[in-house]
Amino acid sequence: MSADDSFGKDGGYGEDHKYQAQQLLSIILDVQHSSGNRASTFRIGLSGPPGVGKSTFIERFGMHILSQGHRVAVLAIDPSSSRTGGSILGDKTRMLELSRQENAYIRPSA
Repeated sequence: MSADDSFGKDGGYGEDHKYQAQQLLSIILDVQHSSGNRASTFRIGLSGPPGVGKSTFIERFGMHILSQGHRVAVLAIDPSSSRTGGSILGDKTRMLELSRQENAYIRPSA
């Protein structure tokens, strides 16, 4: 997956989201392995303007990671949001399926 590959080329987050999540996870694990990092955790940072699908991506990618037998923690921070004052309080409600999973932790914070 390159920077030119958009998540959800089909105009939304349709059928190719699972394939793209697999690609992203594969890239992350390959980089982690090739760097000699044997840590059992890794971090991913996402940014973008409101409404572009960050929460949708996090939920779907998180569900994919869970399906691979891993655990997920989401620490959501939005320091640029004038509406929420820097806290993505709605993220947990937008990621309802992920938030209900035993091996997932979601923490919105300011």
